Amino acid sequence: PAAVAVAAGTVAVILGLKRFLPRWPGMLVAVVLAALVAALARLPVETIGSTFGALPRVLPAPALPGLSLGAITEALPFAVSFTLLGAIESLLSAVVADGMTGRQHRSNAELIAQGWANIGSAVFGGFCVTGTIARTATNVRAGSHGPVSGMLHALFLLAFMLVAAPLAGFIPLAALAGVLAVVAWNMFEKEEFWSLLRASRGDALVLVVTFLLVVFRDLTEGIVVGFALGGLVFISRMSGAAEVRGGAAETEEPSSRERVVYHLHGPFFFGAAARLGTVLERLADHPRAFVLDFTHVPFIDSSGARSFELLARKTARQGTAFYITGANVEVRRALIVQGLREPKVHYLPDVQSVDEALAQAKGSSG
Repeated sequence: PAAVAVAAGTVAVILGLKRFLPRWPGMLVAVVLAALVAALARLPVETIGSTFGALPRVLPAPALPGLSLGAITEALPFAVSFTLLGAIESLLSAVVADGMTGRQHRSNAELIAQGWANIGSAVFGGFCVTGTIARTATNVRAGSHGPVSGMLHALFLLAFMLVAAPLAGFIPLAALAGVLAVVAWNMFEKEEFWSLLRASRGDALVLVVTFLLVVFRDLTEGIVVGFALGGLVFISRMSGAAEVRGGAAETEEPSSRERVVYHLHGPFFFGAAARLGTVLERLADHPRAFVLDFTHVPFIDSSGARSFELLARKTARQGTAFYITGANVEVRRALIVQGLREPKVHYLPDVQSVDEALAQAKGSSG
């Protein structure tokens, strides 16, 4: 009950000062008042000192750690994990800060600075560091709009450690929890949250799963699962966005087909390959030429490219010339890797070139 009362009182002080004295540093005042009340009233609440012990008042001496092949091998998997997760959290913090301040961060500068900070932290015996959403949002809500505040924050922490470290031991953890609760509520974009829930089912699924994992499990775990789930939703959408549109140009004799043309639209993943079923059915008409126009296909993965191999085999069996037109360099490379090479397939720049090739072939055969 005492901890709940301290946390609620901290929240009330912050909100009250924000409304009636907005220029005052409400969070700092609330924490100081909570520490004074808890110490004078001898409230049974956990403090920084009772939980973590006394804070050091001097910096550790810089020293390079001993390196060996065994130590590097043992630490490498953890180092890669910390690097990836730290980069994700830092960039996410920067994006949150951009949304709150209207500025635009530089991702490369953020990651390079974080790398140097981690090297310096290791030299002084510290742990790996990263930008955090809670500190960033707190800083912005306190009125900061530039990088100088981060530098001053570090200097204040250093001065506090050297001068007033014993006083930090009296700060109740419940007061810090109250501060974080206010920060979290201020970060919560209510209108955007509800609008995303009313959007597509995929967006709503990613939002709800990420939200629940971040709240009830861990921030990093929620972000990783959210990215993976978002990737699956993206692939599903891209597969559904692919279209196969068919048309045919006939010869003078209506009973025989000169060529059959299909125009492909959108990126082709493994899921989009199922849309080629109607194409295989149309090949039963035994046209002289079968044309796939890739002009509007920006990307194709290996599974999608492999699905066209079945078309190439069927056209070869029935003596139909197989043409691929308009394929960009990346798409053409993916198709060739899957076996769609000359003379099995003929690559031309556009559909009109097919007519010229057919006319030339007819003239030479005549």
